[in-house]
Amino acid sequence: MRDLNSNSAAMSEDLLAWYDAHARGMPWRVGPAARAAGIRPDPYRVWLSEVMLQQTTVAAVRDYFLRFTSRWPTVSDLAAAKDAEVMAEWAGLGYYARARNLLKCARVVASGISGEFPDSYDGLLKLPGIGPYTAAAIASIAFNRPETVLDGNVERVMARLHDIHDPLPGVKPVLKERAAELTPSQRPGDYAQAVMDLGATICTPRNPACGICPWRDPCAARSAGTAAELPKKTPKKPKPTRNGVVYLAKSADGTWLLERRPDKGLLGGMLGWPGSEWNDAPDPNPPFEADWQEADGEVRHTFTHFHLILRVMTAELPEGFNQNSTQELIPHRDFRAASLPTVMRKAFDLYQGL
Repeated sequence: MRDLNSNSAAMSEDLLAWYDAHARGMPWRVGPAARAAGIRPDPYRVWLSEVMLQQTTVAAVRDYFLRFTSRWPTVSDLAAAKDAEVMAEWAGLGYYARARNLLKCARVVASGISGEFPDSYDGLLKLPGIGPYTAAAIASIAFNRPETVLDGNVERVMARLHDIHDPLPGVKPVLKERAAELTPSQRPGDYAQAVMDLGATICTPRNPACGICPWRDPCAARSAGTAAELPKKTPKKPKPTRNGVVYLAKSADGTWLLERRPDKGLLGGMLGWPGSEWNDAPDPNPPFEADWQEADGEVRHTFTHFHLILRVMTAELPEGFNQNSTQELIPHRDFRAASLPTVMRKAFDLYQGL
């Protein structure tokens, strides 16, 4: 039996033994058996998966990752891709600044540093879109550096292991210190994935499976009966609600009018429906004069900082319409609703239901 006063190396060994038997299979992961046989992770695939997984679930990312790596199998392939094509493939994953930074980073790696990712935390941190967590994860998983990886799963494991009741996000530095104490110098890449797997499959937010946890004996929260209530979080402020209008126009031959949003801001660089600003009382802003008809119902969508309610207006696109510099006419054969951001796809679905 281990306790929190035991050697941290022994606890890490216990977790690695559990991981060797229970590691999740993922398309971007080199499993423990393959790694032991000498197969090394591809830093490009590790980086791509970590960027995709930010604030998104493994289940949601899997298909996107497979499509990306099939279409752009190397960082140089991705760097050479057209922005619009990458943004279209990203549609639905959300947080579109990640996709813009993905391209910036790929191009820096491909052209500026010989097509290879830096193998250190400090080197990775200098790349566009790579912050402290992502740098630590890539350095650890791809290059086997003993960096401390702290995602939401690891925060939860550490809070319970040490029965820490101070709330997130303020307690993050303490949780990182506790995580660092357990990060081994041997097999740090496997360990980083092991502790994340532990949080995702055993030490889950609700109903943790303490009885089969490899750290059940040293876990202070299990002993105290407080595991289910940890980690504590500072209450969030209620999200405000904003309103807006979108305009769906299609010609008689099936050509759609779309608009590319500015690079900066929400849905930056994405194609979507022309529309108003999003605020408390948006002014109508139709792309052309017409007998616009309002669709029954409304679109509701939640972003990180606010809820959005959209009215959907429809009209026929006039023959010979001349679009402006931000608008694009998409022929029926080239239109893919799946390439739209989720909120814009919801508007299309409402239109389809008319």
